[in-house]
Amino acid sequence: VASIFYIAYTRDDVADRSRRPIFFSFNGGPGTASVWMHMGFTGPRRVLYDDEGFMPQPPFRLVENEYTILDVADIVYIDPVATGYSRMAAGEDPHRFHGVMDDIRSVGEFIRLYTTRNQRWESPKFLIGESYGTTRAAGLVGHLQQQHQMYFNGVVLVSMTSLDVQAGADVGYALSIPHYAATAWYHKALAPELERRPLREVLDEAERFAMGPYLDALVQGDRLGDAERQTVAAQVARLTGLSPGYVLRSNLRIDRGRFRKELLRERGLTVGRLDSRYTGRDRDAAGETNEYDPAMEAWNGPFAAVVNQYLRDALKVETDLKYNIWGDVRPWRRDEGVNVGEMLRRAMTQNPYLRVLVLAGYYDGATDYFGAQYAIAHLDPSGALKNRFEFAFYESGHMMYVRKADLAKAKQDLARFVAASVPRSEPVKTTQE
Repeated sequence: VASIFYIAYTRDDVADRSRRPIFFSFNGGPGTASVWMHMGFTGPRRVLYDDEGFMPQPPFRLVENEYTILDVADIVYIDPVATGYSRMAAGEDPHRFHGVMDDIRSVGEFIRLYTTRNQRWESPKFLIGESYGTTRAAGLVGHLQQQHQMYFNGVVLVSMTSLDVQAGADVGYALSIPHYAATAWYHKALAPELERRPLREVLDEAERFAMGPYLDALVQGDRLGDAERQTVAAQVARLTGLSPGYVLRSNLRIDRGRFRKELLRERGLTVGRLDSRYTGRDRDAAGETNEYDPAMEAWNGPFAAVVNQYLRDALKVETDLKYNIWGDVRPWRRDEGVNVGEMLRRAMTQNPYLRVLVLAGYYDGATDYFGAQYAIAHLDPSGALKNRFEFAFYESGHMMYVRKADLAKAKQDLARFVAASVPRSEPVKTTQE
């Protein structure tokens, strides 16, 4: 029906594979290959960016990744159908697997087959997904547990989506405020007294305001008094770098796309969606939204160049088939009644050893860190699972690993998570050979 391309790194000098953890890794989109984490985060080599994660001048090149997680686990990078070199067989519907559950089933069947053929049923198993890959991972861990009785030790969610947790419009506006504050702080668009404070201090204030006075004001709608409206608008402006007038004209509700255009409008710049540290310049400085995402454009070229060279030179993949970093998966079917957050919750309830680590960047405007905290807190409001969720935050964006300091930190966060998620009688090395 289909062929799925994958790249597996496995340690050869392991006598007992039941002691060796294994990660199944994929990215998101939906519709992107596993190239991003493979060539930027966890693999043996990585795309070279400057230390802050900004694009160098082409041509682009790979360097050895001193922060790979191969010292603590094997990794299998999976390219779902239509991405990478994965394709449907001739005569088959090319979009057969392009929906939430069809995607989960196809990737799940690949994992079952790989685990069986490579004798990894006894290994500690982990999923790691980025962006839409977190939606896939949340559903996949439940699906594999229910359909194939395959139990996992951990799930890593990198730049997490909402996992089908419904926050509501007003809560959504409130959850955006801390990201806006981080972005404005980075670009020195806040008042001097805020700019002098550490980022984390500013975010703490933004979080308290967002879920307190600001959300209280939003839910009042037209019952909000004029005096309170002015007070709230002034505080929103103070924390976001926007003008009070703009906030009032927006009815206190700041759309993310419009924020990216408005924040640095007087400088003639826009800020990135996936990483708001990046700036762009549009042809029309008076528009409502930015013409392109400067962060994505800083990542597309370097990653495409290095993965195509690496596959042919290092891995000896001989084919003229195009490696689809972005595959044709539209329209993507959103199955009615499917809730991947509930699938994850149920898997954690039935498997009391399953743990979850969430990695989030403060400057990610697509899957923001505060929204991730809200979603996780509402998967099981009873609090029974809260001690099995962990968070790690970074001073970068969606692909936090392009910033060298955050790559180093993320490596240690992953290593600690693996060590805490496997049986204590089977210690995992957390230092690189």
